[in-house]
Amino acid sequence: MTSHTVLSNTPVNELFTGLIRGHRASLSRAITVVESKRSPIRRQLLQLVNEHNVRIKRPTLRLGISGAPGAGKSTFIETFGMNLIEKYNKSVAVLAVDPSSAINGGSILADKTRMFHLSRHPKAFIRPSPSSGHMGGVTRTTSNAISLCESAGYDVIIIETVGVGQSEYEVSYLCDLMTLLVAPSGGDELQAIKKGIIEMANIIVVTKSDGDLVKHARKMSAEIKSATKFISYVKRPQVLRCSAVTGEGIDDVWTQIQQSVESEDKKLEKRREQRVKQLKIGLINEFFIELNRRIQLDKYENLLKIDETVVVEDIIAKIFDEDLRYGFKDVNSMIDN
Repeated sequence: MTSHTVLSNTPVNELFTGLIRGHRASLSRAITVVESKRSPIRRQLLQLVNEHNVRIKRPTLRLGISGAPGAGKSTFIETFGMNLIEKYNKSVAVLAVDPSSAINGGSILADKTRMFHLSRHPKAFIRPSPSSGHMGGVTRTTSNAISLCESAGYDVIIIETVGVGQSEYEVSYLCDLMTLLVAPSGGDELQAIKKGIIEMANIIVVTKSDGDLVKHARKMSAEIKSATKFISYVKRPQVLRCSAVTGEGIDDVWTQIQQSVESEDKKLEKRREQRVKQLKIGLINEFFIELNRRIQLDKYENLLKIDETVVVEDIIAKIFDEDLRYGFKDVNSMIDN
């Protein structure tokens, strides 16, 4: 990191100081604070982080990695991340998003156990987080977590999506580059051209290209190259093969990522515009979460019990007239300060 800012010894400043010094424990606690809906220092911490990132402007690569379950995302990230650290002297942060149960809301969060060596390396940081029902392949706070990792000084930030394979549209706005992992023998050519994430992928990697699967990996690679001809791209994605077990092709993936980033530099302004649009969506989501926290639901439930003729529009009008009035006062006071 560059020179550190001297701050007073308040809890938020102590946490922020540890964060910009690259302390992994501080980064972990900071992400917990950001993910919390009730933390009193959340807003202050994010303000300090945003100011720091704007001032430092550290060149960080945001790499999105997606793929259907069984594509070998965690195994690939383990080998790929260790290669970046040991061969290219990079520091690597991994934000792994796990799907949450639709029944009880729980998540397994087992990515660290599948990245045994990477999770123990001092130049790496791995943070699994539950999707909590958030669509788009990421969590509600992934954007903020990325900012925290940038403040901590990581060179490469990898965002591993939930892995549904076709709906990770939101992560593409958060990343500089999208890499799609495909397992060999994972489907025919028709399966390969399904709409969704494949349209947003900059690089497509056929994994598990080793042993008896080499033949299948070569066939899948050829099928994907053929299938992408039917999709309208500004620039057609490169299709590569690799093995996370033998390490074959891992360097080729990194070389292609670097080349793609250099060629994408001219499109950074457009990507920034996309991020602004995504920020607006995030603000709307935060707005509804704040509403849910503020609104006295019992009051409106009682209103329905008393008068069954009340329509939804009347309830919405009351929410805006009563509950939101106080919310807007809070916002105005924040702006004035």
